[in-house]
Amino acid sequence: MLDKTSITAFGHLINGEIVDRADKGGIDVLDPSTGAVFARLPRGGQAEVDRAVEAARAAYEGPWGAMTATERGRVLMRLSALILDNFEDLAKLESLDTGKPMKQARADITATARYFEYYGSAADKHHGETIPYSKGMTVMALRVPHGVTGHIIPWNYPSQIFGRSVGGALAAGNACVVKPAEDACLTPLKISELALEAGLPAGALNIVCGLGMEAGAALAAHVGINHISFTGSPQTGTAVAKAAAENQIPVTLELGGKSPQILFEDADLDEALPVVVNAIVQNAGQTCAAGSRVLIQRSIYDKVMAELTRRFSALKTGPGADDLDCGPIISAKQLQRVTMLVEAALADGAKVVARATLADGAPKDGFYYPPMLVDGASPQSTIAQDEVFGPVLAAFPFEDEAEAIRLANATPYGLTASVWTRDGGRQMRCAHAIESGQVFINNYGAGGGIELPFGGMKRSGYGREKAFEGMVSFTTIKTVVMKHG
Repeated sequence: MLDKTSITAFGHLINGEIVDRADKGGIDVLDPSTGAVFARLPRGGQAEVDRAVEAARAAYEGPWGAMTATERGRVLMRLSALILDNFEDLAKLESLDTGKPMKQARADITATARYFEYYGSAADKHHGETIPYSKGMTVMALRVPHGVTGHIIPWNYPSQIFGRSVGGALAAGNACVVKPAEDACLTPLKISELALEAGLPAGALNIVCGLGMEAGAALAAHVGINHISFTGSPQTGTAVAKAAAENQIPVTLELGGKSPQILFEDADLDEALPVVVNAIVQNAGQTCAAGSRVLIQRSIYDKVMAELTRRFSALKTGPGADDLDCGPIISAKQLQRVTMLVEAALADGAKVVARATLADGAPKDGFYYPPMLVDGASPQSTIAQDEVFGPVLAAFPFEDEAEAIRLANATPYGLTASVWTRDGGRQMRCAHAIESGQVFINNYGAGGGIELPFGGMKRSGYGREKAFEGMVSFTTIKTVVMKHG
């Protein structure tokens, strides 16, 4: 665990070695709970990305590519076990780096270990097929890795998104170059060191730290990359896709959401309401699949809003180490953005119905934004249409099923949604009609489980991660046609 009384210098991980430790200069890493600098990262760019891609190519064409699928899987399984062996230290580092409460950090490290366990066990279980074609000929469609894959991951779930992206790519046989977010990337760096201990050959996994406009842009545009996986904003996702298009390489994009939680009048409110609150409070609302809109049938609107008001008012916000309901926002810049979007909504006529409290003794320089319940916004307003990426829940009434579906689909996004109703026919109609990559009925998982394909529609992106599909997406088909008489 880091000593918070001094600044720890981190380096890139390239070709199995930690290089260019940022003893002086570089990028400051801030604790969101206090605003204080506690670590420093190197500021990599084109040169470091070039070295990492070269190392990945050598590993792919060398020792990593020579391994059987079973051997690759065993490496990933050993990495999963090492993550669990270092569980508490990794959870504390995740909490310190992101500000999230310890219970959330522990859940994230548990999930990260599960990703490598899942993909380790799946590595030798994805197959090609034979195709009936013509007498005297055998046709095989082989599943082969892309080669060297680039991974640009965000700051909100650094360990989890590292696991879901890199785990599938490595299991499929690719070598990886990762550009983690400069705001929070310390757990991926530590887990990558554990990967070497688990037996991953040097160069099979490389980490280049740096700014998005420098190291991230260099990775997205690199001619030596065969596939890019990106999670982040639609604006940056567009830039990544354009850069990749210059080299005609495929891209997986997960670009956020404005996910609706729909409460019909027959919903089990005792079961639904704790989930509705958690879906926006979890990780301070900094979740692509955050349930940031609650759509409530008008006949129960007042009742539900009264109960949500009570629940929001009882929430506590404070430092991640205090393990309260909600931690801080990741940075001063993001805090300013959340504040600006909410102020714009209030100026347009929305009103704050309830707000959580800031815990006594919370550091004054921390980036806190206590969870908020907002009512009275127009469905066309910015707060209803744009991803706030903060703990702000906007409520909207609806009359009937048709209006609920119309409101659910009335944003540019389509990542996740939940429907709360006992009516089986309505459950299926909504599941089919809602434009979303995931639809939960009488439950909600921000991003769902490791075993569930995850990805969006519309501006939420394309391609799928997680589940078996998340490994298959890191492969391509090679068709072999044999004439044998």
